[in-house]
Amino acid sequence: MPLDRVGAGRPHTDPEFGVQRDEDSMPQEPARERAQEPAAPRVTDHGGGVHSIEVPIPDNPLGHTLVHLVDTDRGPVLVDTGWDDPDSWDTLAAGLRALGTDVSAVHGVVITHHHPDHHGLSGQVREASGAWIAMHAADAAVVRRTREARPGVWLDYLCAKLAAVGAPEEHLAPLREARTSGRMRTLPGLRAALPDREIVPGDLLPLAGRRLRAIWTPGHTPGHVCLHLEEEHPSGLPGNGRLFSGDHLLPGITPHIGLYEDPDDAVETDPLGDYLDSLERVGRLSVAEVLPAHQHAFTTAGARVRELLSHHEDRLTGLLSLLAVPLTPWELAERMEWNRPWAQIPYGSRTIAVSEAEAHVRRLEKLGKVERVPGGGVVRFRSV
Repeated sequence: MPLDRVGAGRPHTDPEFGVQRDEDSMPQEPARERAQEPAAPRVTDHGGGVHSIEVPIPDNPLGHTLVHLVDTDRGPVLVDTGWDDPDSWDTLAAGLRALGTDVSAVHGVVITHHHPDHHGLSGQVREASGAWIAMHAADAAVVRRTREARPGVWLDYLCAKLAAVGAPEEHLAPLREARTSGRMRTLPGLRAALPDREIVPGDLLPLAGRRLRAIWTPGHTPGHVCLHLEEEHPSGLPGNGRLFSGDHLLPGITPHIGLYEDPDDAVETDPLGDYLDSLERVGRLSVAEVLPAHQHAFTTAGARVRELLSHHEDRLTGLLSLLAVPLTPWELAERMEWNRPWAQIPYGSRTIAVSEAEAHVRRLEKLGKVERVPGGGVVRFRSV
């Protein structure tokens, strides 16, 4: 994934877009056998009956997902589960054993969002334990559509979408060849478990002996939720409890915000606008500590929210300057500032970068600051 400007930290590399390696154009499904026995699980005690387990994400620079365990009066409840991979499963199981419990004892699974590094192992956990799985309705709908999609629908949609925003033929050719030859890798999410409980924004989740409230925070996905643990901090830190923030609020990474409509969606969404509104909502909670799904726990939620809001405001201002001349979203992404020159950005990461450029242009369009240039088969935008 291209990296953003230093001020707001690295953008999130989204594992659902495939292995991010320069030599990969259309990566095939990775081999499932283990190269070696996984290392001992890294488990952190956050106090007050809350722990985290570092569950690895295979072949991805992001490294791992922090799966959190919350003790309840009816047994352990997991916040996210990690990627669907044998080594990841072994690490999760070993981490639970290190905490004096077992996968079979898990009472429930709360999913912050549908991405496979968070939801991937949910089905296996449910099979081993009978645990319920809870997810926001908007992301549950994504899971359902993905499972029901006909083979090739995603690639057809992606090809058409990329062509419409100005992607060159050399970027489209591998996608078209994979579609016609049938050499499509198995996309993450095709086997994802369907949740059996709905997370309703504002409601307390059914955790016996705990007050865990759902905060809807769309942006990274349409149904992303943060989870507010409404309890006094175990170390007495000032603030209103703790927040399981998923990918919404991370200490040193700017989450990827791209367009999230699907092939059958006729509504033009505004993910960046959703994300900025969600950031402000989370900032008003004034939590004592944030427990994110990546990197590490931190206590500066308010400052981090302000930093991210400022970052996106600066980026939108910069894009307005670039759009003084009409540009396609692809041309705009080529001119945006990433962690490396555009020519050095891997194939799959370019698709992610263009989606991010589209989300920023969509926000500017919603604000009435840019307009579409009429005519032509490829969409172009310019500042108003």
